[in-house]
Amino acid sequence: MQPSLSLQRENYLLLTLAAIQFINILDFMIMMPLGPILMSSFGMNTHEFGLLVSSYSFSSAISGLLAATFVDRFERKRLLLSVSILFGLSTLACGLAPDYSTLIVARGLAGVFGGIMGAMIQTIVGDVIPFERRAHASGVVSTAFSISTVAGVPLSLWLANHVGWRAPFILIAGLAVLFVLIGLRILPELRQHISSDKRDHPFAAMFAVLGDINHLHALLFSALIMFAGFTVIPYITLYAVNNVGISLHNIPYVYLAGGAATLVSARRIGRWADLHGKVKVYRLVAAAALLPLFAVSQIGIVPLWLWLICTTTFFVLVSGRTIPAMAIVTSAAQPKLRGTFMSLNATMQSFAMGLATSLAGFIITQDGAGKIVGYATVGYIAMTANVLAILYVSRIVMHHQK
Repeated sequence: MQPSLSLQRENYLLLTLAAIQFINILDFMIMMPLGPILMSSFGMNTHEFGLLVSSYSFSSAISGLLAATFVDRFERKRLLLSVSILFGLSTLACGLAPDYSTLIVARGLAGVFGGIMGAMIQTIVGDVIPFERRAHASGVVSTAFSISTVAGVPLSLWLANHVGWRAPFILIAGLAVLFVLIGLRILPELRQHISSDKRDHPFAAMFAVLGDINHLHALLFSALIMFAGFTVIPYITLYAVNNVGISLHNIPYVYLAGGAATLVSARRIGRWADLHGKVKVYRLVAAAALLPLFAVSQIGIVPLWLWLICTTTFFVLVSGRTIPAMAIVTSAAQPKLRGTFMSLNATMQSFAMGLATSLAGFIITQDGAGKIVGYATVGYIAMTANVLAILYVSRIVMHHQK
């Protein structure tokens, strides 16, 4: 059992984890609205852009697999902050990349460390926060997504438009240094999970995780959730500019409105899940998410206000699914194996994201007029994966202890 914290210390812990998650999410998210600028700067087509986005996800999947062999052998705080420093250096390399080849390598390195960061953040939540408050805690950490969309992405786009596309990456690297310094002061040391048995071989914990059928159900469920979202998400900006008729200068409003809405909805969804049942609330939110998944992938030329309604609903519901879902997944792990399990979960999520982005990149093309073709098909694939996840969640058994 991990030492319990006062509610005040718990809140400080969650806010610090949310801050670190903020730079992780922003680093990944900024690639999507920067799509038109990067495609113009490097002369990329939609397939090459899809590869650039998915390189982060695939490298994150590989790092999660490797991390599963060692994360439960190290103290949580030291590992998280060390990886955060390496993540910041990799993101700085993205901002300094002179060409497409260098950028894709730097994105891959950022994915390696970002994947471990995400897994460690969820692991610490599972270690420290009691089951009855875990969905709320996931909601607090998920505000990182909201803040990155309401503030991080618009600011990054403003910097990209006025200073250059490199500026957002340099900003994220600077924030990484700041949040590591805060983490040194706020995060507690967590070492109770470390086994005293030094004879365990590096793959023992991984085999133990994969030998549990409940873990396998949770990993597949997690992959389905990510696949459903990331067939559609990376290409929203391209579709908005080329097909819906939204000006590139108005794209920040999409993220501003969506982020502001999720800033409110994320914590409420977390509280509802704790009060009314994590599976029940997940199913309701995920079922409702089918509507915006359909709308944003099918709609034609519309006014900005109508597009904002569609995308804001998309942000609230598609991201909202993950709040009870991550509480379910985290609670499916055996406590002693949670770090290894969450690393493997990060691998499954990243692989699903990379597969979804790559698959969509091959389905989507641009016609002679520059319009995106095939996005409707991608929307139907996302909706199918979302329905499968709703049906599959009942197979997961949650552990109510820490």
